[in-house]
This record gives sequence, structure tokens and C-alpha cells, in this order.
Amino acid sequence: MISLPIWLVVIIAALATFAFLNNLCLPAARWFLRRRVNRVIEDVNARLSLELPTFQITKRKVLIDRLTYDPEVMAIVDKAAAERDLPRSAIMANVATYAREMVPAFNAYFYFRAGIWIFKRILRTFYRVRLGRTDEKAYEALSPNTSIVLIMNHRSNVDYLLVTYLASRNTTLSVGAGEWARIWPFSQLMRIAGAYILRRDAGDPVYRKVLERYVQMATEACVPHAVFAEGQLSRDGRLNEPKYGMLGYITKTFDPAGETDIMFVPVGVNYDRVLEAETLTQNVDTDFRGRGAKFVFGSFFSTAFLNLKFALANRETLLGTASASFGSPISFKAWLKKNNVDFRNLEKPERFKCVEHLGKDIMAEISNVIPALPVPIIANVLCRKNRPMNELEIKADTQKLIEDLVACGVHIVMLEGSEDASVDEALQALFKRDLVSLNTDGLVTINPERVKLLRFYANSIAHFPPANLDFPKEISAGESTQQ
Repeated sequence: MISLPIWLVVIIAALATFAFLNNLCLPAARWFLRRRVNRVIEDVNARLSLELPTFQITKRKVLIDRLTYDPEVMAIVDKAAAERDLPRSAIMANVATYAREMVPAFNAYFYFRAGIWIFKRILRTFYRVRLGRTDEKAYEALSPNTSIVLIMNHRSNVDYLLVTYLASRNTTLSVGAGEWARIWPFSQLMRIAGAYILRRDAGDPVYRKVLERYVQMATEACVPHAVFAEGQLSRDGRLNEPKYGMLGYITKTFDPAGETDIMFVPVGVNYDRVLEAETLTQNVDTDFRGRGAKFVFGSFFSTAFLNLKFALANRETLLGTASASFGSPISFKAWLKKNNVDFRNLEKPERFKCVEHLGKDIMAEISNVIPALPVPIIANVLCRKNRPMNELEIKADTQKLIEDLVACGVHIVMLEGSEDASVDEALQALFKRDLVSLNTDGLVTINPERVKLLRFYANSIAHFPPANLDFPKEISAGESTQQ
């Protein structure tokens, strides 16, 4: 008999358990999971229009090391160390942190077996999801050596779910997520879904160089990714002025004589109900960036509570339609040839002017493909008239506006086979949200306290000539809607 103290038995048992897990169970689990992932990748590549780029299925640690020790990043590290009189190791530690924060941990199994299913369930729980206009022939003709960049307007934080879900039969999407995605558990979920997390207002030139090099590496590797043209959510429903930073990174090193082309796909999204609309319209002058985890979670849960409350009170109806249209791809090679420029040969001021020109061209295409939905159309009619109207008059004006929009080439999204049913449903939605009410004469009247919210929806199609809103003076809560 050999006697051992209890503490020694516990240590031996713990070490034996660790050895068993580390040398037998974990390798077996990795082999099993890798086999499942490889099967998913083979299945996905067989049915997608564009195969998964090698870059997306490369080990994350390899990508982090490539980004951290990129020659251009190393050069700016040396420069920053000299300017700030800091040890080079301190700057490199920051670079490593930036790279780990930025590089995705894309998991094909999660993306296609869980992520898309979750996106679908979330979207269809709240919305009637519709694919708007799309140029299928142009997408089918794309070469595998093409870098796809979706440039889209930003209406809601649901945009990423909507566009990813609608594009999932053709390709995967990587998107730049803002500061909110740095917070656990959003950071882990967004990374395995292929998103790269960025600090939008970071002033550190070292950080900007790391971000620039990551975006360029992903673009050169033909990773399809989506960029929000406006950079932030619209507060009044109108299209914001585009931001050119990401577009500048993408195009800066492009070789017009190379084999790879960049195809910019303009994407327009619109909703009958934007989940964050009340927060956006009530806090027009508030800067939501960099407010910390408490503010992010507070805003998230308050928005979720308001929409859940509305959904429970109106169980028989959805929040309306959510739709995205995909315009015809814009070849960057063709654009450069048309304008007779090469971004690599331009000084910074000249290059920025060309980037601005390109951005405005793309933004014009985005504005053209934004779908017109029932609630925005009726809201537009009510705001342009800006007086009490009976329902027959609203329907007649709505029908006239729809005809004018169709004549201008605007894609209209209505309930299948029934415009009247779409108009009735949208009008009832406005009543339920207290955006409009009936006055003593039985006429539909805009609620003065909610006029900003109504205009938020009307503005989403106000850039189309038939729906152009040269609004009358803002109506305050105490003023009448009659003129």
C-alpha cells in the first residue's frame, strides 16, 4: 500500500485530466469540426456565384501577423516612435491590439448554418422581407478575379442583417462594424460572421494605416465586403453626404492594368418602420459615437423594448416591409479609363478629389435604386399636402405618386396583387404609431408632436423628382397642421 496526501492526488488527477483533454479529446474535436467546416465550404462553393476567397478561410493568427508586420505598417511605426519619442515596442503593442481587434474570425459553418438562419428568423419575425431590383445577369457574368464592394445607404442597424441575408445565395459579406461591435458579446458574434471592427473617429495615424492596409489586403484578396456610404445612420431620413475614407483606402493602390477589377455594387435599403427611428429623430444633435458600453446597451434595450411593446400590442401584423435593391455593378477599371486617371500616380489632394468624384457617382446610383415602400409613400403624400385629408383623397394622391414614381423608374414594393391593401395597411400602421389621427371632421391629420418622425419616413424617397419635398416650415408641437 502506498499512501498519498489528498492534495497530491488532486494535482495528479488534474494533470491527468488536462493531458487526456489536450492530447485526445481536443484534437478529436478539432478534427471533427474541421471536417464539418470543410464540407460546408465545399457545399457553399458549389452553389455560390462567387467562391469563398482563400483569405476568408485563412487562420486568423496568420492574418493578424501579416497585418501587424506589413511593410507599410512597420514604416509608420518607426516614424511614430521617432516623433513621439517612445520605444518601438510600445507602438508595436498598439498595432498588435489594433490588428486583433480588426481582423475577423470568419467561420463558414456558423455563417451558413447558423448565422443566415438567425438573420432570417429575426428579419421575418418583424418584417415582410422583399428583394427589390437586382441585375442578376450582371452578377452572373462577374469573374472570380473580381473584388465585390457593396456600397449602401444606412437606414438602420438592421441593414447588415437584411443585405447579408438577401445576398447569401450569391456571396458572403464582410462589413465594417462600428464602436458598438467592440462590446462583448457583439464583438465575438460579429467577428465569426466575418465583420471587421473599426474605430470610426480614431485620430491615431498608426491606427488609420493598420485599417487602410487591412481593407486593401481584403480587397486585393477579392473578399466581398459592404461599406455604408454615409458612415452613420440618417437622423432625418434623407441621404447624408457620403464619407470617402473607406472608398479612398479601397482604391488607393488599385492597378488598372492588373487582372483584378473592383466592382462597386450600389445598394438601396428602405423600411416601413425603422427600429431606431424615434431615437434618431428625438436626438438629432446627439453624437452617439464613443459613448461607452452603458450608453450602447441602454439605447439597444430601450429601442428593443419600444418595438417589442408595439409588436405585442399588434400581434396580427408585422412592422411592415423591409426591402433592398441591388443596382448594376460599376467597374472601377472602366471608371478610371473613362476619366483617364490612375490613383497610384496622384498626390493626396488630387486623389481625394477623384475619390470624391467616384463617391458622388456611386451615391447617385444608390439614390436611384432605393425602393419606395407603402409607409414612406403615404408619409410623403401627407407631408407634401400638410393639411387634413380624407382617406379617399389620400388614396388618390398615393396612386398618382406611385404612377409618377414608376414612370421615373423607381422600384415600388407593394403587397402582391393589391396596391389598395398595401395602402390600407400602411395607413393603419400610421394610426397605430400615433403619427396621424382623425380630427372632429373625420379627416386624417398629422400629429404635430410626431411630425419629425413622419417626415423621417417621407424623406427616404424625397430625392425622387415626383416625391420631392420642398417642405413648408417646420410644425411645432403647438401649431395646427392646417394652413
